[in-house]
Amino acid sequence: MEIGEDLVLGRTGKRKFTEICVEDSRFLLQELNQDLLEIVLSWLPTSSFLRLTSVCKKWKSVADSATFRLACSQVRFRDPWFFMVDSDPHRSQHPVVFDSAEKKWKKLNPLPLVQPKKNQESCSNFIPVAASGGLICFHSTNGDFTVSNPVTGSTRLVPALTSISQQPILAISMTANSERFKLVLIMGQLPNLSFKKYDSSADQWEDEIPINQKIKNSGEVEKDDDHHSQYFLSSDNVVSADMQRNPYRQYSSALTVENGEEILYFLSSSGTVVSCNLTHKLFFEYPRLLPVFSEYSIDIVECGGQMYVVLLSEFFESASIRVWKWDENMDAWKQIAAMPPASSHKFYGKKVDINCCGAGDEMLVCLNSAEVCTYVMCNLVRNEWIELPQCYTDEDKTREFVCAFSFEPRIEADI
Repeated sequence: MEIGEDLVLGRTGKRKFTEICVEDSRFLLQELNQDLLEIVLSWLPTSSFLRLTSVCKKWKSVADSATFRLACSQVRFRDPWFFMVDSDPHRSQHPVVFDSAEKKWKKLNPLPLVQPKKNQESCSNFIPVAASGGLICFHSTNGDFTVSNPVTGSTRLVPALTSISQQPILAISMTANSERFKLVLIMGQLPNLSFKKYDSSADQWEDEIPINQKIKNSGEVEKDDDHHSQYFLSSDNVVSADMQRNPYRQYSSALTVENGEEILYFLSSSGTVVSCNLTHKLFFEYPRLLPVFSEYSIDIVECGGQMYVVLLSEFFESASIRVWKWDENMDAWKQIAAMPPASSHKFYGKKVDINCCGAGDEMLVCLNSAEVCTYVMCNLVRNEWIELPQCYTDEDKTREFVCAFSFEPRIEADI
């Protein structure tokens, strides 16, 4: 049975009624009982439903119905939205998302991020650090965590960390479903790592757990031969002892579940990919894709339950953007996608910082420097690269985004 929505407008531009077409039969949605109406509306794209709540009081009441939220939770997948992070922190008060279904930029209402009463800092000090399901996690400069549903604006303050080592946080990850969410922190300095989890159902942080370095069968520690080299290239193609990440991406990670085991990946300060098996409490560093002194910008991303590395490199006076995946059988990196040379060449010599986020088979790639600001959607299965249109403010000025976080627009996402 095919169901199509037909929104009819009067001459005044106001919505008068909505019809459903079912096998060449037409009837008004008002004729549906409440249960059927909720089921039908739950299958609408989130942005469409938010617009249609102004049709009448009956539809408005649906939005506040617990049974409607339950119906929405039965929809297994929604086309992702990408929460964009503006390069200008003042504009972050007016969040923007890219709707992958409608291929349009959309404005969101400002998020009322929750803070402790004793904390008088501005909400602008919260930055997004992780996303999952229909939620986004924000981290403040004083160490607080707030989780928000960007569609509904509802927020929840995570309890403060009461017992944590003085080691710095290296990566933050998040998982969420309709019932609860979890946060994972990777802390320390290589090779001394540990992790700590928060579970919203228990509303508390678990004990800190050390992570040991993986040992080879021969009894030797798995290590990167270049790890102790004196200099490394940053993500901005500037030689330094440590890779300088964008502040909004300093905690970026990719969390996957492989054979029932939770594995969290992040970039070390030297630019290597670190794999932390949270189930077995082991970690190891992957070998580099390029020699240590090769100019490149690098990021990791999770797509379809797999971890990928996106690399911008420069060879023979041209730039190349390629996507790599670790092949366990070959015990080596394997290229699985590449931007056409005609498109990537314009990034040569621009010292571009590359930041990615994934959703299903697609990933959004943000490329930023003092000279360029571009967003590209890549389909990893078809190896298709499509440049997105620029986003403009009400004053017709271009908004420049440094990175994005993907989430499913779910009004029922509970926090």
